[in-house]
Amino acid sequence: MDLLNTLVEKGLRRELPTREEALAVLATSDDDLLEVVAAAGKVRRQWFGRRVKLNYLVNLKSGLCPEDCSYCSQRLGSKADILKYTWLKPDEASKAAAAGVAGGAKRVCLVASGRGPTDRDVDRVSQTIEAIKEQNEGVEVCACLGLLSEGQAERLRAAGADAYNHNLNTSEGTYGDITTTHTYADRVDTVRQAQSAGLSACSGLIAGMGESDADLVDVVFSLRALDPDSVPVNFLIPFEGTPLAEEWNLTPQRCLRILAMTRFVCPDVEVRLAGGREVHLRSMQPLALHLVNSIFLGDYLTSEGQEGTADLEMIADAGFEVEGADTTTLPEHRAGGGCGPCGESAAAGGPLASEDRTAAASGTGPASGAGAASGARTDLVAVRRRGAGTDLAPNA
Repeated sequence: MDLLNTLVEKGLRRELPTREEALAVLATSDDDLLEVVAAAGKVRRQWFGRRVKLNYLVNLKSGLCPEDCSYCSQRLGSKADILKYTWLKPDEASKAAAAGVAGGAKRVCLVASGRGPTDRDVDRVSQTIEAIKEQNEGVEVCACLGLLSEGQAERLRAAGADAYNHNLNTSEGTYGDITTTHTYADRVDTVRQAQSAGLSACSGLIAGMGESDADLVDVVFSLRALDPDSVPVNFLIPFEGTPLAEEWNLTPQRCLRILAMTRFVCPDVEVRLAGGREVHLRSMQPLALHLVNSIFLGDYLTSEGQEGTADLEMIADAGFEVEGADTTTLPEHRAGGGCGPCGESAAAGGPLASEDRTAAASGTGPASGAGAASGARTDLVAVRRRGAGTDLAPNA
């Protein structure tokens, strides 16, 4: 297929595909799916070999968030029956993190619900970072605390944080339909603050919220322009009690196409298979390892994931290997922070032109993915009842 040959060549050169090419990946048929995976797999192996980086989530503060993000079980007004608790103490968080590190995780991601941290919260998280670093030599720590205020990123960096996560989630054009209590620009600003402070930026998306193919391309192109080191790709977990509980728009095949498109647009970036993989990829999870070079081990913030031992078996059975703590994740040209000029300029990350958006929406949006035909798998959405905030051992 000429399209795939072109995309592989561009990916090996770190050259940005055209929007039309990115849209064409999402529009490929199920008959061509293995060819798409194989092509994107060549790009993945060029920059990351067969390594899989493991990341482990620790939810420092769960529930009762004042923001109204429609996808989130912790949102304002959520009726989802999730765990709710206030800040973990540093020793509690460190103990939870140690379980993930023992399971093979190279990075610990510290997450707290809320609009953004107060200065006291930053102090609290700084103490937690120091405790984790003291007890787990060589571990990376990523903080995810919401919108940052001036100087907070620098304080987290000084405390030992290696990275900061703040996802764009969806396209700028549809962001207001998903969240009203803050803006897309607020999110972009926080990612840039993290980068300016010398933190490795982590920013990604959520697929399956009813967006069109054009929206998916928009957000991934915007991420390419923002140039984070890590791009987590989440698939919506439709929690009962949230506004998007009925959004079951994904099939395993569509998820793989989304991951492939992300890899072609962000060839040399840590693309992470994140929340919702068990719910939507199901038995096709191993194929995704040919597209991503990073996953979360075990459970997520408010939902249970695949057993940690099953994650490790899946990686080994698929012919991949867990990335060691002594291995640098990013290619050498990115290790210094950002890839610099590659392909088109950052201006190429803007939204699709209106005529392109119209064309893209005709026949290649969520409906054409036949997600509804697969049926809602509510049986696969399990609320987390173990690990942080409970007396039960974590899944790692």
